Amino acid sequence: MFRTSLLALLLCVSALPALAAVNLPDFTALVERQGTAVVNISTISNTSQKARAFPELDEGDPMFDFFRRIVPRQPRSPQPEPDNESLGSGFIISSDGFILTNAHVVEDAEEILVRLADKREYRARVIGADARSDVALIQIEAKGLPKVTLGEPEHLKVGEWVLAIGSPFGFDQTVTAGIVSAKDRSLPDENFVPFIQTDVAINPGNSGGPLFNLKGEVIGINSQIYSRTGGFMGLSFAIPIDVAMDVQQQLRTHGRIQRGRIGVAIQEVTVDLAGSFGLPKASGALVSAVEPDSPAARAGVVRGDVIVRFDRRNVDKSSDLPRIVAARRPGTRAEMVVYREGAPKELKVTLGEWRDPQTPRVRKTSVPSSTGNRLGLVLIKPPMIRGRDQPAAQGLMVDRAEGPAARASLQVGDTVLAVIVGGKQTVLAKPEVFERIVAELKEGQQLSLLVLRGEATSFVSLRAGK
Repeated sequence: MFRTSLLALLLCVSALPALAAVNLPDFTALVERQGTAVVNISTISNTSQKARAFPELDEGDPMFDFFRRIVPRQPRSPQPEPDNESLGSGFIISSDGFILTNAHVVEDAEEILVRLADKREYRARVIGADARSDVALIQIEAKGLPKVTLGEPEHLKVGEWVLAIGSPFGFDQTVTAGIVSAKDRSLPDENFVPFIQTDVAINPGNSGGPLFNLKGEVIGINSQIYSRTGGFMGLSFAIPIDVAMDVQQQLRTHGRIQRGRIGVAIQEVTVDLAGSFGLPKASGALVSAVEPDSPAARAGVVRGDVIVRFDRRNVDKSSDLPRIVAARRPGTRAEMVVYREGAPKELKVTLGEWRDPQTPRVRKTSVPSSTGNRLGLVLIKPPMIRGRDQPAAQGLMVDRAEGPAARASLQVGDTVLAVIVGGKQTVLAKPEVFERIVAELKEGQQLSLLVLRGEATSFVSLRAGK
């Protein structure tokens, strides 16, 4: 009996390599069928005019190279160069020469050269480009071209095999494969794109190339990488193809992109904030500010509302809301559900048109020191404006922040506009009102403060000490 069991075990072990080989995907047919629609793109730009959007960060800052485009910034040269040639990828979406790529690949290009898989070369013109989504539509004068098959990213699953074809470092028709690592990723300053994250090897030159599923359908455009060197480090991000196709359709039809807006500043709902606002779970987008005379203001949205549903779609994360709103055209009417004082409320809003926001200025204020309380927070009336009887701002100013208040990143000079406990919001005008609320808190009880810093407002969660 022992010999029989041992023999069966050995047979199972010997069969493992064969089973593994059977389960691995074969990409050969996919590459032969779809690779002919992938193109190499090279551009020539005037470096004196080319100014890529890059955060104003010191090179020693950890975020300096956190998220870099596929075409990394070139080293500074003591001698200015008249021209700069960059390489990227793209793919044909129609047989009459329309090609999708990244906006940053063709940005400020004076000349665009497209090389097909069969080595034919064409000059291309830019139909339109949208820097916000990093999608560009270009066209070459050719007919009867091979084109890709488009897929549906919503059916994509985490762990699914995907494949990229492009021109990393100028090597045409290079194929790399991997899996989907995550979906609906939010990246810094990219509010309107739910990126597909993969571990497919993407390097400089892959930018703008297609990401395929095993059916041979394009489900994304390779756009960004996580890298400190400009090379592959296992984290790549692609723009879903449905987002890209909507952008190219607007560019082709209207020449520009129209996005909806409602005029609110939002933040993520944490577990602590959910408890303070009386929410059943930590989800939705917490409204920290409402722009005066905005679509949201006219619809009745107020600061402290938590938007949990918009246009019949759930808002699970705060990053969901900008994408849902931006996908609707200005002037359309949409329904939303907000939580206010622990209860749901339905509102209707007519969308405005999105514009690039201006960066708020940070205001620094010095105030005298005082003593703390159970939150380690002392609030005082704002200083009077000379010649007036009214304070310089609404709310109460932070005079001291220690313990829980300091851990919540409150700072001297911040202005606390309101306090929320158990879903009830109290606007602050007198320090004694705040002290009374704090005194009534139970040990460990959660509350939230609406804080104004500079010209930006946000909700901050604290837990009462002993």
